[in-house]
Amino acid sequence: MGKLIGFSCLGLIALVVVLVVALAAAGGDDDEPDRAPTGPATRATGGERPEDESGVRGDVRITACEVDPATKWPSAELLITNRSSKASTYLVEVEFVDASDKRLGEALAGSSGVAPGQRSEVTAQGLTQVSTKITCRITDVTRTAS
Repeated sequence: MGKLIGFSCLGLIALVVVLVVALAAAGGDDDEPDRAPTGPATRATGGERPEDESGVRGDVRITACEVDPATKWPSAELLITNRSSKASTYLVEVEFVDASDKRLGEALAGSSGVAPGQRSEVTAQGLTQVSTKITCRITDVTRTAS
């Protein structure tokens, strides 16, 4: 079990590094805003539409929010729909909170080369064990032309 957790953490770190390098190399030549506007986080417990659908944040929807019964790790299933006019790379930050709005963990998910109008399903996987019901929130979305 320890090796599984170690390799999972290493894989997550490698994914983040690759996404950051890809975003930096792609540049920001998209005509549209490339970051979600600041403001309240988008909340969802699964299958709900985001509260704020303007700009790039509206490109991402949480379709499921759950805690794995075996590992106790939280995750958010995300549906990314590229509404821009160019192929784009997305980096989505998600946080997991309990009923009292206490932050329990966070996760990242990314998808590269999403064509205009194309959809991409990704998972934001948390690595902190959780033993309570959670709510998932999108805290930031970055879109960069690929």
